[in-house]
Amino acid sequence: MEAELSTIQFPAQADVRIEISVAAHLGITAQSAQRKVSKLLLDHVGNLLYGEAPNLVAGARLLWRVPVWLSSPARGPVGQVGVLDVDAQTGEVLYSPESLKTIEDQAHVLAQHSAPDADRA
Repeated sequence: MEAELSTIQFPAQADVRIEISVAAHLGITAQSAQRKVSKLLLDHVGNLLYGEAPNLVAGARLLWRVPVWLSSPARGPVGQVGVLDVDAQTGEVLYSPESLKTIEDQAHVLAQHSAPDADRA
């Protein structure tokens, strides 16, 4: 089971009851997790990728799920190209070379589709 805590919007006539109880020590803050992901991306993928504000995910481990975004020097944020998880207790960024390659590939695709020349084609 996994529960992700983020902004939730329900229809006006929804009947819901959600109860979650987790007792754990958060070893790092959401902001620290975001910084760790941004630094990892800078060191291993590229300088136009960064971590955005994460959501807390409760499952087998307590995680910060950090959205990875592509930015453009000319236009600012372009879009999300993936996510990376950070162990909320130890601060370990959970990634593999394959997951970083997937993020890099997604960034290339998004960059090509959002380039100014792509609008004129």
